[in-house]
Amino acid sequence: MTTAPTSRRPASPVSARRRRAYLRLMRNKPGSLAYLTLVAVLFFSGFPLYYSVVVASRDNSALGQIPPPVLPGANLVENIERVFATVPFDAALVNSVIVSVAVTASVVFFSTLAGFAFAKLEFKASKALLVAVVATMMVPVQLGVIPLYMLMIELEWTDTLWAVIAPGLVNAFGVFFMTQYLRGALPGELIEAARADGASTFRIFWQVVLPAARPAAVVLGVLTFLTAWNDYFWPLIVLSSPDRYTVQVALSTLAGGYVTDQSLVLTGTMLATLPLLAVFALLGKYMISGIMQGAVKG
Repeated sequence: MTTAPTSRRPASPVSARRRRAYLRLMRNKPGSLAYLTLVAVLFFSGFPLYYSVVVASRDNSALGQIPPPVLPGANLVENIERVFATVPFDAALVNSVIVSVAVTASVVFFSTLAGFAFAKLEFKASKALLVAVVATMMVPVQLGVIPLYMLMIELEWTDTLWAVIAPGLVNAFGVFFMTQYLRGALPGELIEAARADGASTFRIFWQVVLPAARPAAVVLGVLTFLTAWNDYFWPLIVLSSPDRYTVQVALSTLAGGYVTDQSLVLTGTMLATLPLLAVFALLGKYMISGIMQGAVKG
């Protein structure tokens, strides 16, 4: 009795590629040294944040103890109350959120718009204009402080949040970053197909370019938010009222006086770090997924 031979379907190219990648990963399985290195990096990266919590939960005299304390104390709530009683820290947090969100949204939008123009649209002197934009990155910020402050006086924006927001609405790094990303991530055929369907340039930007630029936009947004939140030099110059202070200026006020209360300063620093941790917690997975989407092809 003969049996009919069973037919086997050939494995798909994608499945074969995944199998080869899995076998390659198993052959290159990290050893104990790799895990020890990761643990060491995690420890040295997280210990300063942990120790700031330890100091923030104790009084200033604890810093002079030998050996220094390594466990949190019981003064955290008291120190937080002292921070809000010393400076209007709640207003500083709100001001920093307003400035950082406004600057981030503007930089991401205008940088993506300019990057789309430089990367995919043809117009005269496009390369020269891009070089001029990138060249502004080599000019030190301090050289423009005096004329920028004079401009704020003419606009009557001194001691207002507009004076902090306006200079950061767009930057050369964002334009260059989005230009380089869109050159490789946005196929020209997709734009031509949208034009054949009768879409305008702005509609192409809104419905085609923005979705394609989302991974890079998330990365640029996080970097811009971090930069705007930590900005100290320009807000210190242009803001004078305590209720207009941003977080970094408020922290410098906490550090004033003949004797610096380090527990008070680190309590304010801990409070100022929490929004940054929240941003990374919310957008971290999108950053990783965007990097993976750009790294895996096919």
